[in-house]
Amino acid sequence: MSKSQKLFVVVDPNDTHHIALERAIIVSSLMQGTKPKVHAFVAVDGDAVDTRSINDNLFRDLTWFEQNIKSPLANAGIEYTLEVSWSSEWQKSIMESAKRFDADLIYLPVHAKTNTSRFSFSESKWELLKGAYCPVVLIRPGAKAQRKVILAAVNMQAQRDVQIELNKKIIEQAKFYADTYGADLHVINGYLDSMNYPDRGRLVALTGLPNEKIHVENGYTSDVVSALAEEINADLIVMGTLGQNGMTKTRRGNTAERLIAAVDTDVMVINHG
Repeated sequence: MSKSQKLFVVVDPNDTHHIALERAIIVSSLMQGTKPKVHAFVAVDGDAVDTRSINDNLFRDLTWFEQNIKSPLANAGIEYTLEVSWSSEWQKSIMESAKRFDADLIYLPVHAKTNTSRFSFSESKWELLKGAYCPVVLIRPGAKAQRKVILAAVNMQAQRDVQIELNKKIIEQAKFYADTYGADLHVINGYLDSMNYPDRGRLVALTGLPNEKIHVENGYTSDVVSALAEEINADLIVMGTLGQNGMTKTRRGNTAERLIAAVDTDVMVINHG
């Protein structure tokens, strides 16, 4: 890599394991070439965390910062900066700081709710996904940290210009990070109606991938992507979502929500505003 990547890593002091920071450190060792620069952003998501004074995890001293953030990054030989935010506008503070840092990626730790088998998101996290100007990588507890197989999910049946551009973004980013990690890249396109079959030729032309790395599957996107991710042992799924300008009626994208809920893998979400 000729240019050092800038990773913006969200750290929630309420967590006991800082999975996004841990993943950034592991992934930096897998990158071919220059180590990334890391900006550790310490902030509390008020939608997901008990912010009352009875929560002991919200009281953190200098030793905590030294042990949990500074030492792990320094020991990994990673150049880093550290910022603490007191803003009640959690997602906006992340977006503003990431923009100042000129981040290439935002690493966001996410957790499944314990009272349900279905993964769910707070509204503030959806606002972040819909508004972020750079890709957001959702870091999942227990997901594989290796980056040997990347799976990109596209929708070649898309007719609108904004959706066509989003497909291009997904493929570009997936190819870039496959090169960065020396990973195998697969692309999948799900479809429901055989009368609206994806153009496999366009997929080949856009990706330059061999036929066996291109998958066109009948079924809901969330189902076919999660099944293939398990089959090929994917470490990272790259997908897209339309931002506030592209999504006119609903804040959340139903396909994006179902797909994120269906997999246990780290997911890179590329927003097209």
